[in-house]
Amino acid sequence: MTATLDLWPIGNCQVSALIDRAGRFVWGCVPRVDGDPAFSSLLDPAPRAAEGARGFWEIDLEDCVETTQHYVRNTPVLVTRHEDKHGNALEIIDFCPRFQRSGRMFRPVAYARIVRPVSGNPRIRIRLRPARDWGSRDPAKTRGTNHIRYMLSDMTLRLTTTAPVGWIEDERLFRVERPLHFYLGPDESFSDDLRIALDTMLDRTIREWQAWVRGLATPVEWQKAVIRSAITLKLCQHEETGAIVAALTTSLPEHADSGRNWDYRYCWIRDAYYTVQALNRLGALDVLEGYLEYLRNLVDNARGGHIQPLYGVGGEATLTEWIAEGLAGYRGMGPVRVGNQAAEQIQHDAYGQIVLSSTQSFFDRRLLRMGGVDDFHALEAVGERAWAVYDKPDAGLWELRTRSHVHTYSAAMCWAACDRLANAAAALDLPERATFWQERADSMHETIIKAAWRDDTNRMSATFGGDDLDASIIQLLDLRFLSPGDPRFKSTLEAVEQGLRRGSHMLRYATEDDFGLPATAFNVCTFWLIEALHATGRFDEARVLFEEMLSRRTAAGLLSEDIDPVSGELWGNYPQTYSLVGLINCAVLLSKPWSTIR
Repeated sequence: MTATLDLWPIGNCQVSALIDRAGRFVWGCVPRVDGDPAFSSLLDPAPRAAEGARGFWEIDLEDCVETTQHYVRNTPVLVTRHEDKHGNALEIIDFCPRFQRSGRMFRPVAYARIVRPVSGNPRIRIRLRPARDWGSRDPAKTRGTNHIRYMLSDMTLRLTTTAPVGWIEDERLFRVERPLHFYLGPDESFSDDLRIALDTMLDRTIREWQAWVRGLATPVEWQKAVIRSAITLKLCQHEETGAIVAALTTSLPEHADSGRNWDYRYCWIRDAYYTVQALNRLGALDVLEGYLEYLRNLVDNARGGHIQPLYGVGGEATLTEWIAEGLAGYRGMGPVRVGNQAAEQIQHDAYGQIVLSSTQSFFDRRLLRMGGVDDFHALEAVGERAWAVYDKPDAGLWELRTRSHVHTYSAAMCWAACDRLANAAAALDLPERATFWQERADSMHETIIKAAWRDDTNRMSATFGGDDLDASIIQLLDLRFLSPGDPRFKSTLEAVEQGLRRGSHMLRYATEDDFGLPATAFNVCTFWLIEALHATGRFDEARVLFEEMLSRRTAAGLLSEDIDPVSGELWGNYPQTYSLVGLINCAVLLSKPWSTIR
């Protein structure tokens, strides 16, 4: 089976897994999202169930002819139904337990599967073949009466089950005549009745997620798409620390044989800002509160100095990039990278995103912990960095590895840091600080306009003193750096469309970078275009383009980072927070109001 991105995520904000259209676990890392993948076959083109194939977990129905999948409504609980050519059928319920217990959230490093016969006498073969050491080895195993232990790199997982353990070990075909329960989790004895315990966990997990969704302020239109995106963004938060990862995967290439294979299982300050911004529009304040705690710790540790573009989910600063030789890559298109060298880069936009993420805490009285004067003074150190570096070269938001410029987007983000600090100071009744930061912001705004505006091409450039074109400059609208009615923005938008739009999709840029010319469009850039079209009065165009993007989602209702503008095939890491953020923002913007149906 050729690997695709038509995958269904499950998770509990501690661990996650991606399940393919055959109901097979093909990706999942333990003990957290940036760990060693126990399920790694997404990046291993070895034939399904071949000798030596590893890194998957499948429940294979004999003579299967049809498979259908759906989520339990408003949850990441997946139901897969298999039917064979004789009319026998079964369903598999996959989830990661997550619910309140004993005053705290129970979210173990665990995967649960429940197999239920639906009709006839289905026969299955279970192949549970986790990998260790990045797909290079099989783990050692031991067996108990009702369990199998797998010694992985960073932890030991124990499968506790009501199915015959010997038949699982031998991968034998057997008949399913009763519900079967599987719990792959920590190496601890399961003292409760497994069947009752998992059924209870399932019920409580469903209720927990549905209660969370119930609290979302969704638009009236495209609710299913928005809810699925919101749930998936929540799955990308490492709840223990509040960090938000850019995606659940590593090394899914931006296009075929591109070498543009990056590890996205870390917390980018930029991506996390966009994520909390989108979820704030839906009222999901728990994600914001968790992330702000994570941010405050980063700021404290920086002590007024340099802030990296990204960190580990535990706040780790060192993310050394290396190649996992044991995996050939998605469809054999390596390399498989672990870690990310971008952590060593200079990307000045991070200072703006820290302040922008934090500003709401000074205004929003719904928060359990509002920002105070001490928090403001800590952020002022970030503002000082923004002021010091806004007109200095950096790698930019596209993370160029071999060149640097003064990027307009980075400079505008630094301006936003100072501008929003002025807002925060006013909210805290600190008029002298409000004036101080507003004067700095005004000065920066003037400098950025002078340096980035090109009279000869009648538009803003993506770099100071250059004539570069990339999609990030239409974000000047979202930042309120330029207004929709500003002729400078309108001419810039026109230039970006002419230079970077490919049918219904938008490129990041159309010039060569470290890896040559980009061949795929960047999904979030298309959503930025939709926002700009709407803001400038092109409402019908915006709506048509949005519907087109919705049609490009996987069966799970999700998007990856990139898309081939000709074939429509999705590429890049998945599910991508950037892309889901864009979907939510545009749906909120374009939807008719609730008042129209009341």
